[in-house]
Amino acid sequence: AGWFRRLLHKPKPSSVESLKSSHSASSSPSSSSSSAKSSSSSPGMSLATSSISLSPVSAPDISASDSPRWDKSYDVCICHSEGDMELVEELVSYLEGQPESFRCFLQLRDAVAGSAVVTELCDAVQNSHCWVMLITPGFLQDPWCRYQMHQALAEAPMANGRTIPVLKDVDRKDYPRELRNIYYIYMALKEKSFRQIRDTVMRYLQELCQSSTKRME
Repeated sequence: AGWFRRLLHKPKPSSVESLKSSHSASSSPSSSSSSAKSSSSSPGMSLATSSISLSPVSAPDISASDSPRWDKSYDVCICHSEGDMELVEELVSYLEGQPESFRCFLQLRDAVAGSAVVTELCDAVQNSHCWVMLITPGFLQDPWCRYQMHQALAEAPMANGRTIPVLKDVDRKDYPRELRNIYYIYMALKEKSFRQIRDTVMRYLQELCQSSTKRME
C-alpha cells in the first residue's frame, strides 16, 4: 500500500532541465538479454523468436546531460485498459525503480485534470520515446486503447523498437492485425516480462544515443 500511495503522489516532471540534472549521475546499465515468444499470424507472415540484447559496456550513457533521451518528456507511455490497472501500476513501479529511473506516463497519475481525453492520449504518445501496449481481453474491447495504438503506429509506423506489444491472456489469433509486423512479448511470468520490457526500452534509448553521436561526428 505504501508504494502505491507514493506512485500516485509522484510529482509530474516539470521540465526537461530538471530531469537532466537529476539523472546525469545515474550509473550505466549492465548488459542483459531476453526474447519474445514466437507466434504466427496471417499466411506468409510470422512472428518468430526475437532475441533482445543490450549494447556492450561501452554503450553511451543514456542519462548524460546531453542525451537525446531528454528531448521527450517520457521514456515510456503505457497503453492499457482500466481493468488492468493493478498490473500496470506494478510495471510502472518496476521501471521507475530501475537505476535508469525510467520516466513513465501513467494516465491515472499524469493526465492533466480538465484536459480532453483525446488531447492527453495524443500528447502522451508524442512526448514518449516508447509505447508499451498491454494487450489483454480488456484492451481489445476498449476503443480508447485501440485509438492510442493507432496514434503510436502513426507516430512511428516502422517497427524500430518504439512500439512494444505485450500479450497477456490473449490467444495468438486475436493479436491485433495492425501489430502483426512487430514482435511481441508474451507475459507468462510477470517478472521475466517486466525485465524484457525494461531491456527493450533500454536498447532503444541506447541506439537513439548512438545514432545521435554518429550524426554529430
